[in-house]
Amino acid sequence: MRQNLQNGERLRPVDLARAHGLSTQAIRNYEEAGILPAAARTPHGYRTYTPLHAAALRAFLALLPGHGHRTATAIMQAVNQDAVDEAFRLIDESHAQLLDDRRTLQAVESALSDLEPTTATERGAASDPVALSGAGPDGTFIGPLARKLGIRPATLRKWERAGLVRPRRDPRTGYRVYDEADVRDARLAHQLRRGGHLLEQIAPLIAQVRAAGGLEPLEAALRDWHGRLSGRARAMLTGAAELEAYLRERG
Repeated sequence: MRQNLQNGERLRPVDLARAHGLSTQAIRNYEEAGILPAAARTPHGYRTYTPLHAAALRAFLALLPGHGHRTATAIMQAVNQDAVDEAFRLIDESHAQLLDDRRTLQAVESALSDLEPTTATERGAASDPVALSGAGPDGTFIGPLARKLGIRPATLRKWERAGLVRPRRDPRTGYRVYDEADVRDARLAHQLRRGGHLLEQIAPLIAQVRAAGGLEPLEAALRDWHGRLSGRARAMLTGAAELEAYLRERG
């Protein structure tokens, strides 16, 4: 809630705290961390704040949802140290990260779309390792799967070391056997690699697919991901507006 304050008005820590549902200790902590400018002191040593401190607090709280505590703190510290360019650099980094997250989401959606069968025949083939690879009913071996994907067996072994696929071993021959889930993960990894993603970026995405129980349940997670990215973007706009107000207040 924005307070209507005159420039010369003095505020107690409790005044700032109550206006934002915080504790007075949180206000003192923010000042000690450099999030708020240093407070003046009364002859008895009590802190007194001004509308400038109120604007700083509003800016910090508005920056939190879009940038996170660590970056929002660093932004406010930079501003209060008159290092505004550093604050802008930190904001730029957050926006770059948001853009990278959007590109990752788009790549995942594109990869999942490429994996989705379009006909009944394809749907049957996609769920049947025999139809996919010509291997036995328990799964497919590394050679046939590599040929199907157009990659080398060594690439599949590298993906296994990175945790992207987890084939079991045939007890009689020791050969790798890729079941339906392994084939799905290999296809998804292949699409994401073609999109330029690194193995360390792909691994957590494959883990999400496994945790969701497959591709279809992952759709809800992707919708949630969209919502969170949009929420961050809007929060960054709000944070930018409050920070600009604080910069004007500082003069």
